[in-house]
Amino acid sequence: MFNKAKKHLIKIPVGLALAGIFLFPQSHAQSKIEKLTSTDKPVVDGTSSSISGTSPKGTLNRHSVGLGFGQTFLLDDFKHDGEDKITVDGFYNYSASHSFDLLVNMHISKHKFRGRNVLIRGIAPGIKAKLYQFDNFSPYVLGGLGIYAPKVRRVANAAGEMQDTETKMAFGYHLGAGADLNLNSHVTVGLLFHLHNPFDVKQDIGPEVEGAYYKLLMLAFYVF
Repeated sequence: MFNKAKKHLIKIPVGLALAGIFLFPQSHAQSKIEKLTSTDKPVVDGTSSSISGTSPKGTLNRHSVGLGFGQTFLLDDFKHDGEDKITVDGFYNYSASHSFDLLVNMHISKHKFRGRNVLIRGIAPGIKAKLYQFDNFSPYVLGGLGIYAPKVRRVANAAGEMQDTETKMAFGYHLGAGADLNLNSHVTVGLLFHLHNPFDVKQDIGPEVEGAYYKLLMLAFYVF
């Protein structure tokens, strides 16, 4: 008796549901379509993303070009033949993931001091690792290898004659730390401490060209 009553209780809501679908098919179909086309999606970093966990649109696979404006400080032997000065660097950035970007630095500057000078040139690609993301603010560390072509005009002998070193390319490493602030979807500003250390360049005549330098830069990027 109890089992029969239980079966009847189960059949009643099922029958009512089938009757509702039969009597109001249009409203049922409409509600189903509304569910499928609903735009209520999880929000990540201010943009919508799918439930499957794919990257939010607009935050990944974006390119940026920018400029860095600040002071270049010479170190080691470079410091004896040139003077620190304000310089401008070029940058390219590609957002490969939420945690890592490709950042390429390009720079050239000439530093004069008492008839001597140091010409530093470099293309330095590196990996930018974001430490964390707080709203639109993101600090990071940077590291990589670069190609450099330093050239020095220096004292050649005891008589005080000047001599230009040979122009040769060499590898080197670079390290940095900085922070980005996204003002909007197309503009990013930030700060960067950037150390460059080209490997020593041997000369046919005279000592090797050796030295390093670091930069303190204000950055501005256009994102597209």
